[in-house]
Amino acid sequence: MVTWGIVFALILAVAYFSSRMVRQQEDDGFQDAGLAILEFGRAFPQEAIRSLYATADGKAVFVRLHDNKAGVMRSLRNHFACHLIEPGTVRVRDLPSGKGFAVEFLNAPSHNGEFTFSTPAIAAEVSLWLLGNYVGQADREPDAASGTAG
Repeated sequence: MVTWGIVFALILAVAYFSSRMVRQQEDDGFQDAGLAILEFGRAFPQEAIRSLYATADGKAVFVRLHDNKAGVMRSLRNHFACHLIEPGTVRVRDLPSGKGFAVEFLNAPSHNGEFTFSTPAIAAEVSLWLLGNYVGQADREPDAASGTAG
């Protein structure tokens, strides 16, 4: 009887600690900008980060790079996925709340999703980063004859 009591107590202890660990992992995100900078820098060491904004839930961070490229980092269960957005490979549409947008990554569909930010101003700025990345560099070249962008 004592042996069964000890076994039962051990099972309860393991269940308690495992549920606490799962809850902590669910709460983890990019609440700390330093972590986002380190993780993105580790994934893309040649890219210089200009600024970044985390989503309201802390599960994703959008990164603006020094050469006006953009990237995104998503917190997946036990790791972070970093994605450098190539020009012409993203589609953005606004959400009805005005505080976010839905993104479709043509070359990385696993990163598609809806992203909500703390304010509409942040959502607008990040969407401008993505839309600036929507047009390829060749399409931004000024037309030599007219001096305007093509």
